[in-house]
Amino acid sequence: MKGRVDRNFFLADAVTVARQLPGMDLVINAGEKYGRFMITETEAYLGSSDRACHASRGRTSRTEPMYLDGGHLYIYFVYGMHWMLNIVTGAAEDPQAVLIRGVRQYTGPGRVTKGLGIDGTFNREDLASSGRIWVEKTGLRPDLTAGPRVGINYAGEPWISKPWRFIIRNET
Repeated sequence: MKGRVDRNFFLADAVTVARQLPGMDLVINAGEKYGRFMITETEAYLGSSDRACHASRGRTSRTEPMYLDGGHLYIYFVYGMHWMLNIVTGAAEDPQAVLIRGVRQYTGPGRVTKGLGIDGTFNREDLASSGRIWVEKTGLRPDLTAGPRVGINYAGEPWISKPWRFIIRNET
């Protein structure tokens, strides 16, 4: 079945949503950046007990969007140069999110946001009702490979080795 993904999809846990997003389209309807971009790579961050998740360090003004109900965006700035696109998952007050690491046209989370024109103005955007960004089912169920997340050595084990990064096979 094709069409816009509704709120219920995003209310699942981050690992479930991260596994299901590859093959779906991220649709941008924002000025010159209009287009459909197949999601090819995701990473799950499973709440305050996941030491790699921003919420593990407590609730802050930066992480506040993670406490909204699933389907909202959590956009933050890193290294003084890149915006990161995360989709909040789960119920409100249970801070989980999925980082979008790649779409068919752009590989790497910084390249994704730059290529799609996503910046801090998208923080807290609601994918269930937004007119400028949403996710659509495509009917595709691509073959995925799962592996460890990237750049989280600070979290220690077992978090480093969790296979919560999902990539469409043959997309990298």
